[in-house]
Amino acid sequence: MYRPTRRSFLRLGGVTAAGALGALVPAGPAHTPDDSFLRLRRRWREVTVGGGYDPAAEPYRTWLAELGRTAARHRDTMAPGRGSLWPDQAFPSFVTTPRRLRAMAQAYVLEGTGLAGDAGLAAAVAEGVDHYRRSVYADGAEATGNWWHWQIGVPKALLDAAVLAGLPEPLSARLRDAVDHFVPERRLGQYRGNSTAANRVDLCLVMLLRAMLGSDHGKAALAASALAPVFRLVSEGDGFYRDGSFIQHTHVPYQGAYGVTLLSGLATMFAVLRGTPWEVSDQNVFDMVERSFAPFVRDGACMDLVRGRGVGRKPFGDHERGREIAAAVLLLGEGASAAERARWHAMVKGWAVRDTCRPMLEHPEPAFHARLAAVVDDASVPAAEEPVGHRLLPMSARAVHRRPGWCAALSMASSRIGHYEHGNGENLRGWHTGSGMLYWWAAGHGDQYSDDFWPTVDPYRLPGTTVSTKRLPDGAGGDWGDTCPPGRWVGGATDGTYATVGQHLNGLESTMEAFRSWFFLDDAIVCLGAGITAEDGVPVETVVDNRRAGAALTVREGWAHLEGHGGYVVRGSLRTLRERRAGGGVTRDYVTLWLDHGVDPRAAGYVYLLMPGAGQEETRARAADPGWVRVLANTDRLQAVHVPSLGLTAANFWDAGAAGGLTASAPCAVLVRGDTLTVSDPRCDLDELTVTWAGETFTFDGLAGREGASTTVRRPV
Repeated sequence: MYRPTRRSFLRLGGVTAAGALGALVPAGPAHTPDDSFLRLRRRWREVTVGGGYDPAAEPYRTWLAELGRTAARHRDTMAPGRGSLWPDQAFPSFVTTPRRLRAMAQAYVLEGTGLAGDAGLAAAVAEGVDHYRRSVYADGAEATGNWWHWQIGVPKALLDAAVLAGLPEPLSARLRDAVDHFVPERRLGQYRGNSTAANRVDLCLVMLLRAMLGSDHGKAALAASALAPVFRLVSEGDGFYRDGSFIQHTHVPYQGAYGVTLLSGLATMFAVLRGTPWEVSDQNVFDMVERSFAPFVRDGACMDLVRGRGVGRKPFGDHERGREIAAAVLLLGEGASAAERARWHAMVKGWAVRDTCRPMLEHPEPAFHARLAAVVDDASVPAAEEPVGHRLLPMSARAVHRRPGWCAALSMASSRIGHYEHGNGENLRGWHTGSGMLYWWAAGHGDQYSDDFWPTVDPYRLPGTTVSTKRLPDGAGGDWGDTCPPGRWVGGATDGTYATVGQHLNGLESTMEAFRSWFFLDDAIVCLGAGITAEDGVPVETVVDNRRAGAALTVREGWAHLEGHGGYVVRGSLRTLRERRAGGGVTRDYVTLWLDHGVDPRAAGYVYLLMPGAGQEETRARAADPGWVRVLANTDRLQAVHVPSLGLTAANFWDAGAAGGLTASAPCAVLVRGDTLTVSDPRCDLDELTVTWAGETFTFDGLAGREGASTTVRRPV
């Protein structure tokens, strides 16, 4: 058990209480007090730990008291030894030990913990930080294992603890030297490798904390200036794209993990540096709140199709990531324009009001809670409804479709985007998430993919996918997203309300090939498949759905209905299975519906409608109305439909061709509604495209440079 002694206090340089004012400025010849850094450290505490609330009011009183008890327990059980700082955490303990030290430092600066300004706690933090530095994170030590721990995770936690609790000289100097060894200034010299996007923001945060600890103007300036490459839009590799895509690890859409880290880090740095000589801001970052992040948050939860390998880490992780996005948006909003801030407050309030699975205001983080409570309690701020419309992000092979009462999202793989990502032992069976996995949510089912879906679902039967049932080893394909298939035609065209989306699919470590299209409409998604071919010696299946549900399933010729969820209109022999599946120490009930294309199919196909939220009678009526949608073509050269009630014709031309009054001179996606024609070049290689529509010819130039984005023209009346 750790008990600070008189000798400890002498060695630590006489730490005194800083209380709620934040970190101390240690005395010593190596660095002198600097008002700008005093303000910076105070602002760091206010932004990252908390402020703007009454610590005696609930729920803050309870949360702060619990933090105090936790910090006291850490202090009392700390037992510095050769192989650990706490007996239950053997070194190197890259995560838990630094986080405990940071929690102790937070309790030291927060009123209401019962430990604010406690000199003994500050001494324990200083002793613990220095012991970890000597034992693990020493200047000159060899960085083994994952680089992230040495350059981001460990230094960020240790520096945060040191800045908050006030690490005295010479301990502060030794920690600064260790950080300089593992994160030298040259680390921010080039924007490449693992110093891009979210990783670059984290490295800049480490540099800023290092500057605060040593009152170092040069490092503060470097931390701010080195953010510049993050703000630029990219056309390949890591970063933000014009269509709103965010990529990390070269091939993985990542708004819901690395993107959250990036947005949170930037919001923090913008807020902390505001009004200082190193103030930084960028409009592209503000734009990406609504363009890149908001499309993937539904009722407070961040969709799994942009969460990479982290989808199965813990139940309701999607809601946790949604909360982190909300926290970053509110903090970033403090520096946004009045119009942006008003929209964001309404948007976040809507998320908070509708997230009944994991209510945001129940999260025990005072700083975020105070900001969110101020918005939720403000009667002048409306709670924005879920938006209605379609967002297609071709550069990340993702699509999100919202209609009143339901939402769907599509995850595809392409020559640019991997089938899935695995790494560090995570997501080893996410093989088929890029094979057209179709997520959908209807009213009352916000937790459909939250509550232990990933550890219990059949990984060979993910909803919406067409897959070879060939058995795959854990971690099949390259790690870190290096699982891109050769198919280049992946994307589609949207007018912002409806969309035609397609994928030329090549199976992961399989001979399977398929041409797949989704037509996103008002109350249904029309799903077509063609040219389904394989030579793996096993059946190929299209999974109409695999729903985590125990509800009643009704199956009739041509249609099926899952009570409380939705309906399916299917042309062909639909197979069904109800099963209870176990994984991760839990069990969940599933209802699976699929189409069996047989062993080694040659040019197989399918047609079905998904009707989220539909009742049984609606489903029956749609099945009895064959004219509701006309399938104009369903081949490996062209897939097209016409919906008379909407005046809509949509086609995915895998090659030049004609259907339904439309003719295209090259592969493209085309959507016609009323007097509007929308086209795109999913392969991003067309110098010129000619489309004939109702006898009129339209020529489009420069589509290759539009990165798969849709182009709309109106026919003269």
